[in-house]
Amino acid sequence: MFRFANPQYLYLLFIVVVIWGVFLYGEYKRRKNLKKFGKISVIEPLMPEVSKYRPSLKFFLQQLALILLIFVIARPQMGSKLETVKKEGVEIEIVLDVSNSMMSKDITPTRLDRAKMILSKLVDELDNDKIGLVVFAGDAYTQLPITSDFVSAKMFLSTINTNMVPTQGTSIGRAIDLAANSFTQDDSADKAIIVITDAENHEDDAVGAATEAAKRGIRVDVIGVGTSKGAPIPIGNSSNNFIKDREGNVVITKLNEQLGQEVAKAGNGIYVSADNSNSALRAIVAEVRKMKGSDIESKVYSDYDEQYQVLALLAFILLLVDSWILNGKSKLTQRINFFTDK
Repeated sequence: MFRFANPQYLYLLFIVVVIWGVFLYGEYKRRKNLKKFGKISVIEPLMPEVSKYRPSLKFFLQQLALILLIFVIARPQMGSKLETVKKEGVEIEIVLDVSNSMMSKDITPTRLDRAKMILSKLVDELDNDKIGLVVFAGDAYTQLPITSDFVSAKMFLSTINTNMVPTQGTSIGRAIDLAANSFTQDDSADKAIIVITDAENHEDDAVGAATEAAKRGIRVDVIGVGTSKGAPIPIGNSSNNFIKDREGNVVITKLNEQLGQEVAKAGNGIYVSADNSNSALRAIVAEVRKMKGSDIESKVYSDYDEQYQVLALLAFILLLVDSWILNGKSKLTQRINFFTDK
C-alpha cells in the first residue's frame, strides 16, 4: 500500500507550474528583444561564448530537482507487510428505529437525525471495539455486519433513512433478536445491544426479547428519542402535511419512556433519554467503558517504509551536475565546452 505521509506538501507542485510559465514568458521576451538588433542567425555567431542551450538545461535540471524535493518532503511511503493485530475490545450492535415516527421534529432537527448524530459521535468514541448495525421498523434488517471498520460504519450511517425498511411499524423485539444473533462466537468479550428508538412498539414483545438477550449475557441499553409531549409525523419532506388517522385527525407520536425503561431493565442495561445535549452519549460511553473486552483481531499494514531516500539522492545529483559541470568551475572541466555548436 503506497501513501504520502505529508500529502499537503504536494500542493507546492503548483509553484512549479507558475515558475515554468514565468520562464517560458522570459524566453519569449528575450528572443523578441534580440530580434530588435537583427536576425538571430546573424547575431549568434558574434557571441561564441554564449550558449543557447545552457540556460534551458540549467532551468530543467533545477526544476526537476525542485519537483523531487517536493516529493521528498511529502514523504512517500510503502506498506511493508499486512499484519494481524490483536487489540482488546468489546462487541456492540446498534439497533436503530427507522419508522416514520422517527421523522417527527420534537427533537431537532428530527428524531432520526438526532439518533444518527449520537451514533456518529459514539463511533468516534470507540477504539478497539467492533460494531454492527441493525435497522428496523415493521421488520428488522442487518445493515452492517459486525466489524471494526469504523469508516464503513460512518458511511452507512450517512445513508440511513425511513425508506430502508418497506414494512412500517415498530418491531423492537424482532430487531433485538436479530442483533443478538449477529455477534461473533467469541465468548470472552462482553456484548451489548444499544437500541435507539421512540419506543412506540406495536408489533411484538420487546421486553421478552431483551430478557432472552440478557440470559445469553448480552446487555441491552436503550436511548429514547423524542418527547412526552410528542409531535406530528410529516409525510415525505413536507412541513405542513402530516399523517392522519381514519377520522382525519393528525397523529401525534410520543416517546414511550415507560417501555424503553422496561426493555433496558429486562436487558440488564440502562435507559437514557436523548435531548439536544450530549448527556445520553456520555452515559452510554461510560457503560461501554465498563465492559470487559477480549482480543479482537484486525488486519492492518503494520509498517510503512520511507521511500524518499532515492528521490533525495537524485535531487542532490541533479544539483551537483548543475553547479559543478554546467557552471564550469571545476579544474577538470573548465577547459571543456559542453555546449559547443560545432
